[in-house]
Amino acid sequence: MTTAVTRPLTVTARIDTPNAPATLDADACAADAAAVAPAPAVYTVTVHMNTHPDVFDGYEPHHPLAAATRDGSALRLVFHASDRIRSHEDAADAAFVVGNRQGADDHGRTWPAHIRSVSVGDVVEVTGPDARTVHLSVDSYGFSPVPEPTLLTAPADPDTTHHRD
Repeated sequence: MTTAVTRPLTVTARIDTPNAPATLDADACAADAAAVAPAPAVYTVTVHMNTHPDVFDGYEPHHPLAAATRDGSALRLVFHASDRIRSHEDAADAAFVVGNRQGADDHGRTWPAHIRSVSVGDVVEVTGPDARTVHLSVDSYGFSPVPEPTLLTAPADPDTTHHRD
């Protein structure tokens, strides 16, 4: 018995380009691979300091908040997704540690000396690698999810977010 086999046509061609290197350069290949490698997954955190007189009673939606700043702009802490940072809450916890002067973020940023530490009633804004942003109120133990704050202001009185000298 004979079986007919159909084979697709195969074409092999060599294409020369005028500016192509004559040999394969390992460094160029590595650079090309790095250029197309995805950026590491990161969590970006901004801490909003509660400036209401009753700040330590916890956050309420009517409380004014002012972003912690460095050099006139909002301080953004960055944490790479890792075994230690797996969620928005983990990133908020890491920011709390930095905000209480116990370490630095993954880019070496520490908490500015002139700003009070992160405390109960402050709100931590965390944007994750999925571009989803969550807002978490600092509680006496842990965090509670809160709606996006609507009363974001510049501190009218620097004593509400800054240390007194």
